[in-house]
Amino acid sequence: MTDRTATPPSRATVHGYPRQGQGRELKKAVEGYWAGRVTADALHTTAATLRRTAWRRLTEAGVDEVPTGDFSLYDHVLDTTVMVGAIPERHRAAVRDNALDGYFAMARGTQEAPPLEMTKWFDTNYHYLVPELGPDTVFAADPAKPLGELREALALGHTARPVLVGPVTYLLLAKPAPGAPADFQPITLLDRLLPVYARVLAELRAAGAEWVQLDEPALAQDQPPAVLSAATRAYRDLGALADRPRILAATYFDRLGDALPVLAKSPVEGLALDFTGPAAANLEALAAAGGVPGKRLVAGVVDGRNIWRGDLEHSLATLATLLGLAGRVDVAPSCSLLHVPLDATAERDVDPQVARWLAFALQKTEEIVTLARGLNEGTDVIAPQLAANRSARASRAASALTHDPAVRARAAAVTERDTRRPQPYSERTAAQRARLGLPLLPTTTIGSFPQTTELRTARADLRAGRIDAAGYDERIAAEIRDVLAFQEKAGLDVLVHGEPERNDMVQYFAERLTGYLATQHGWVQSYGTRYVRPPILAGDISRPEPMTVAWTSYAQSQTERPVKGMLTGPVTMLAWSFVRDDQPLADTARQVALALRDEVADLEAAGTAVIQVDEPALRETLPLRTADRPGYLAWATEAFRLTTAGVRADTQIHTHMCYAEFGVIIGAIEELDADVISLEAARSHMQVADELAVAGYGHEVGPGVYDIHSPRVPGVEEIAGLLRKGLAAIPAERLWVNPDCGLKTRGWSEVRGSLEHLVEAARQVRAELTGADAR
Repeated sequence: MTDRTATPPSRATVHGYPRQGQGRELKKAVEGYWAGRVTADALHTTAATLRRTAWRRLTEAGVDEVPTGDFSLYDHVLDTTVMVGAIPERHRAAVRDNALDGYFAMARGTQEAPPLEMTKWFDTNYHYLVPELGPDTVFAADPAKPLGELREALALGHTARPVLVGPVTYLLLAKPAPGAPADFQPITLLDRLLPVYARVLAELRAAGAEWVQLDEPALAQDQPPAVLSAATRAYRDLGALADRPRILAATYFDRLGDALPVLAKSPVEGLALDFTGPAAANLEALAAAGGVPGKRLVAGVVDGRNIWRGDLEHSLATLATLLGLAGRVDVAPSCSLLHVPLDATAERDVDPQVARWLAFALQKTEEIVTLARGLNEGTDVIAPQLAANRSARASRAASALTHDPAVRARAAAVTERDTRRPQPYSERTAAQRARLGLPLLPTTTIGSFPQTTELRTARADLRAGRIDAAGYDERIAAEIRDVLAFQEKAGLDVLVHGEPERNDMVQYFAERLTGYLATQHGWVQSYGTRYVRPPILAGDISRPEPMTVAWTSYAQSQTERPVKGMLTGPVTMLAWSFVRDDQPLADTARQVALALRDEVADLEAAGTAVIQVDEPALRETLPLRTADRPGYLAWATEAFRLTTAGVRADTQIHTHMCYAEFGVIIGAIEELDADVISLEAARSHMQVADELAVAGYGHEVGPGVYDIHSPRVPGVEEIAGLLRKGLAAIPAERLWVNPDCGLKTRGWSEVRGSLEHLVEAARQVRAELTGADAR
């Protein structure tokens, strides 16, 4: 092992930790507060308990320095918006009246004030609330949250490092506020924002912070010279402050590229880099740049986004190389552990052999601590851990679960012909209109309807044996009948069965495909109080039997109107799972696509005229670096077409995407060759409709007119206004009317009013177009 006498000992640390608690206590407390069952004091007590528990678990595992400030009641970017005083005008009165209620109003909206827009945090499935900034924005420091949490940790005896979203990334995540000039760029506000960060840093130093971490993941994207210049100025100015803690500038999710010398040459004392996946290129780049002598390097050598045991020996080799490139090397995950579940030992239903392969947040901290110890004391002292790690990895590589020759042979036999519909869109749309007979501006929903307490109780009763399968099926059938009756009464044109039998749009299918594993406690935050349990994609994928045909056919038997078959697409099945890392993603996507292709064929054979294959994660999974995008989009769009290309011309294929920036993938949307695409558009004020029009997209489009992630019930005129804006970009004969996303997380009281208003708005705008009576 490398001689460590010339350098300080390595420490173990993490960038952030899951917030929710083992039993999702945070979700329950926040939703209880919204419902009036939990007081503000009780909510804050629960939050403090969760923070203390997380810090204790980290220190008990051997972590030397814990993060603070990464905890959030809803979203850490929203917390930053509060910290810098960038409250939108429409929410300022609410924040002044009651800071906590105003905070949640920005996240969820009120009947009077829409919420902040929400989109994906880089290429993850975590959603953040988009700051709204304009030329008139005045920043004002409000460091109460980071100060309070730092003081909590220090009072408990922890060595603590506050973690903040960095100023450059914060501005790059923002959008121009409503009414801002079209050419306004929030990054131009940097000189106005830096004094606020200076004050926050000074107060954190006064409260006892030795180090503060400023997260700058936006610098792991391709950035123009103007942004690199802004980053240079930001860290030059912050580094020059006399009254501040030492600064750790942190990046993750990809290689740093041209921003590496910007941070390496800045006067800050530390740099955190990701060395996993595509970011492994940071090692060569750092060496080529001469390293960061005299600086602290926090080396992300444990994958913070996936759940497999890492290759400890490979990580040790990377760390050994890094020892010669920095003044001190500490060991960390690649990014915050927010993106993985808490503890793999809670999964007692997983095959013990498979359980050896898994590492959730707690197990990853143990790997980090092991690596730091090996780096400090030599590999002999961690020989048992290294042997166990080798054994677990060998077990996984040799397992029959990971290799099915029949699946691999079928995937290898796919040809270009299998991925293309034989008829052009112009022929297909004529056949579909003749078959479906829909009106101008047809109305529909995205798929799911509210998952009521009664439905969740029915699933729990089935698992517990309180009802049998027949009793459960009757409850589901009754719910489907009610959902169909409501849609018919409301006047929707293309119906859905509401998905009452489905627990989650990915998990439901994963439980019916070979090669997937489900967890019982593997909860991960998606946004706010929405948590999901991503399944684990462990082996080769096939479909033993139909998954959706029976309930879709039952629903169609109850109505004369078309009922959509609803499937989750192959890219989303990968993106919202913990995907295998032992083969290319393209190979896994092809396997999933072939399994779904069989389901599409069975739906069509059963008489389903409209089949929706949702791909909300297509944009989310887009690589951060432009050079990596063509390869990804090639296999991603091929997988969608492989799923859908086998149908007849008069079968209408829909897809759906939500909560992402679509402008950069317009070409890929066209390459999907779906007949109809529905997209999130309400919070972004129909921006995507304009982007599609500019790109010349010629298929049918349903830009969302109802924001389902807010409890607001939009009025008829509000929806009609969005429709008219959509019509300015998309011809009426190609425009659909639908919500932004599925209705699973909403209550029936909101859904009834919103959908009734949606249908009425469509009628009114249709009448404006045709001159007919809106009634």
